[in-house]
Amino acid sequence: MQGIRVSSKGQFLLLKSRRFLPLFLTQFFGALNDNLFKNALLVMIVSASISGVAAGNTNTNALVNLAAGLFVLPFFLFSAISGQLADKYEKSRIIRQIKLAEILIMLIGFAAFWFDALWLLMVVLFLMGVQSTFFGPVKYSILPQHLREDELVAGNAQVGMGTFVAILIGTIAGSLLGGAEHATWLVGTAVVTVAGIGWLSSWRIPLAEPKASDLKIDWNVPRISWRLIKLAAEKRTVFLAILGISWFWMLGASYLTQMPNYTVTVLHGSPGVIALILSAFTVGVAMGSLLCDRLSGHKVEIGLVPLGAIGLSLFGIDLYFASHAYGGVDGVGPFHFVVQPGGLRVLLDIALIGLFGGLYIVPLYAMVQARTSDDKRARIIGCNNILNALFMVFSSLLGILFLGVAGFSIPDLFLTVALMNIAIAVFIFQQVPEFTMRFLVWLLSHTIYRVKHQGLEQIPTRGAAMIVCNHVSYVDALLLAGAVRRPIRFVMYKPIYELPVLNFIFRTGGAIPICSRQHNEQAYLKAMDDIAEALSQGHLLCIFPEGKLTQDGEINEFKAGIERILARTPVPVVPMALQGLWGSFFSHSHGGVFKQPFRPQWRHINVLANRPIPPEQVSAQSLKEQIASLRGSCR
Repeated sequence: MQGIRVSSKGQFLLLKSRRFLPLFLTQFFGALNDNLFKNALLVMIVSASISGVAAGNTNTNALVNLAAGLFVLPFFLFSAISGQLADKYEKSRIIRQIKLAEILIMLIGFAAFWFDALWLLMVVLFLMGVQSTFFGPVKYSILPQHLREDELVAGNAQVGMGTFVAILIGTIAGSLLGGAEHATWLVGTAVVTVAGIGWLSSWRIPLAEPKASDLKIDWNVPRISWRLIKLAAEKRTVFLAILGISWFWMLGASYLTQMPNYTVTVLHGSPGVIALILSAFTVGVAMGSLLCDRLSGHKVEIGLVPLGAIGLSLFGIDLYFASHAYGGVDGVGPFHFVVQPGGLRVLLDIALIGLFGGLYIVPLYAMVQARTSDDKRARIIGCNNILNALFMVFSSLLGILFLGVAGFSIPDLFLTVALMNIAIAVFIFQQVPEFTMRFLVWLLSHTIYRVKHQGLEQIPTRGAAMIVCNHVSYVDALLLAGAVRRPIRFVMYKPIYELPVLNFIFRTGGAIPICSRQHNEQAYLKAMDDIAEALSQGHLLCIFPEGKLTQDGEINEFKAGIERILARTPVPVVPMALQGLWGSFFSHSHGGVFKQPFRPQWRHINVLANRPIPPEQVSAQSLKEQIASLRGSCR
C-alpha cells in the first residue's frame, strides 16, 4: 500500500504568505488602535483627567455608556452601505483608504487630547466606529479570494486570534496610558503611530477584484439594511450561522463588560487580577480559534459548533458555582488570587469559556464565507455586523435588566446567559440538524477512530459525481462524510438507513434509502428517481454496490445497479476504499455485528481514493477490481 499522506502544512505558514500576512497585520493594528483609544478615553473620563468631568461626578457613568454607544452606533448606520461598497469595488484599495482615514481620525484625536476637548473626543470615537464598520465586510470577504478552501479555517482562526490578542493589548495599554502622567501626549502619539503602521501594512495586501462591479449602491440605510437581512435569510443555514455569531458576541460582551466589576466585588481582586482575568479569557479565545484548524482537518467543519456550545454552557454554569465556592481576601493580587481556595478553578473556567468560544465562532465565520456567493459575500457580512451590534446592545439591556431591575448578582447573570446559551443552541441545531449531524460524525472520527486520508483531492469539488466504496461496517458512511470536504448524499440499504440514531444523521444528510427490486419494486424505483434527480442537481452521491456489509472481510460481488444509474445519468465515478474497519465493533467480525464487547480504542482507519473514471468506462466488475486493488490486503 502507498503511504498515507498527511498534510505537513502548519497553519502558521500562512503568516509567511503575502496573501495573508499584510491583511493579518492590518486588521491586528486596527483592532489594537480601536481598543487603545477607547480604553484610554474611558480611563481619562473616570479619573477626571479631561476638563468638564469632575471626580465622582454622577455624569461619569453616563459618559462611559455614551462612549460605548457612540462606538457601536456606526455598525447600525453604515454596515449595509459598507457591504455594498466592498462587493462593488476592489477590496485592497478600499482597505488602504480606510487605513488612511484612520490616520486622519487619530490626528484629530491627538488634537482633541491636546485641546482637552471632550466633545471632539466623542466625535473621534464615533468616527473610529465608522472606519471599523467599513473595514469589517472587506476583511472577511477578502479572505476567500486570497485563501484556498483548505486554508479558510486557518485564516479565520488567525484573524480571530489576532483580533482578541489586539483587544487585550489595546485594553491593557489604553488603561495604562490613560492613567499615566502626560496621558494626552502618550495616547495621542501611540494611536497615530499604530494607525500609520496599519496603513503601511495595507499597501502589501494583494489585489482582490470586485465581484459585483455593476451593483448600484442604495444609500437609504433602513431600506438597504432590511434588504440585506432578507438577502442573508435566503439561505437558511447561512442566516442561522449569522445569528449564532451574533449570539456569541452578545455572550462575549456579557462576560467582558461585567468582568472588571465581577473581579472587584466577587473575587475581591486588585487591578492586576482584572488584567489576569481578561488575559485568561482572551488567551482562551485565541487558543480555541487556533485549535479549530487542527480539529477540523483544515476544512470548514461545522461539527465543532455544537462542541463549542456545549463547552460555553458547561463552564459558564461551573463559573457560577466556582464563584460561590471562592474564598479570597480583599485586595488580593494576581499570584495570591491563583492560590486562594477556588481561585484557579475560576481562572480555568474563564479561560475555557474563551477556548470553547473560539471553537464555536471560527467555523461559523468560515461557513458564512464558504456558503455565500462571491458577489454577495461582503453584503452578507455587512448584515452580520448589523445583527452583531444589535445583539451587543441587547447584552447591555440584559445587564441593566438583571443586575439593576431584578437585583441579580453578577454570578447569577453568568448562570443565566449560560442557560440561555443552551436554549439558543438547541433552537439553532433543531432548525439546522446539519450541525448535530456533523458533530456526531466529527465525534466518531476523533474518538474511537484515527482517520487518515489519501487521494481525496481527486474528488471533484463541483458538479455531479458518484463515489463507489467497499462496505465494511455500519459507520462507513459516517467516516466517509467526515473525510470528504464536500457534502455527500449516500445511497444506502434501507434497513441500515432506518437504524435508530443513525437514521437521524442519514435523513439530515439527505441519504437515499434503497432496497432490492424483488423486495419492494416501488421503493426501488423511487430510489432510482431520487438518485437521478440528485445527480441532475449537481450533488455528490456515494453508493456501496455490494448492497450489504461484508461477512468475512472480503469484498462482495458488486451489483449492477451502479451501471443502471450511470446509464440513466452519466457522471464521473470515484473509486474509494476503506481500510482497517474489519474487526471493529461495528463490523461483522467475531461472529456478527455488535457481538464483541465495545472497547474504546484509537483504531487506525485509512480512507483512499483514485482518480475519477468516465462513466462510459465503468462496469460493476471493473469497479470491484479497482477498489480491491486500492484497498490491498489491509481489511
